[in-house]
Amino acid sequence: MTLLLAQGVLDKRSGLWVRYKRKGLNQVEYSSVQEQQQQFHQQQQQQQQQPTGNMTSTGMSMMSKIIFYEDRNFQGRSYECMSDCPDMSSFLSRCQSCRVERGCFMVYDRTNYMGNQYFLRRGEYADYMSMVGMSDCIKSCRMIPMHRGSFRMRIYERENFAGQMSELMDDCDNIMERFRMSNCMSCNVMEGHWLMFEQPQFRGRMMYMRPGEHRSFVNMGMSGMRFMSMRRITDSCY
Repeated sequence: MTLLLAQGVLDKRSGLWVRYKRKGLNQVEYSSVQEQQQQFHQQQQQQQQQPTGNMTSTGMSMMSKIIFYEDRNFQGRSYECMSDCPDMSSFLSRCQSCRVERGCFMVYDRTNYMGNQYFLRRGEYADYMSMVGMSDCIKSCRMIPMHRGSFRMRIYERENFAGQMSELMDDCDNIMERFRMSNCMSCNVMEGHWLMFEQPQFRGRMMYMRPGEHRSFVNMGMSGMRFMSMRRITDSCY
């Protein structure tokens, strides 16, 4: 097998890679396939160890951490979570307090990220049921990756991207006043992570929106809710 390169040719013969200045002429050096693979892996490791200027969402997810406790005031058995968990009952019989050590999370009072949901940033929630107004135990949670960059979301008056459409790139405390929209029932999140609120001025029940198409809020367990304000989850939340 012969591979043409910018500086010459690689020719595989009897398990050897041989490099020539020009095809068929002036052999310069050769090495075994094993040596070539070792050199390639060393270069990869060096690239991975080089520092990067910005924290990626993947890097932030590795840092996120929340600890759930069975009882109030961080008592009873605990479960440590660093990613999404669709069913807390697999680890704890109940969950009545938690501590967010790093990052941000959404917690839900039903399994599979359904039902009422609440945004938790770094801090201690010794009795979160009274602190955030939750009426039931946490049943599932979702880790929110940090996003650094622009934000963009299109909101629609009706399901399946029907009706009036408006585009957001920053927080909106009242879609009625800003866009003359009386309701929002679907959205398309192009960039960033968002929170949508039932009432103006970022009050009332909320819903977490990550990048992607969300054609029906009803199918997400939010039937009967009207969303009237939207807020970005910026890096200042972390």
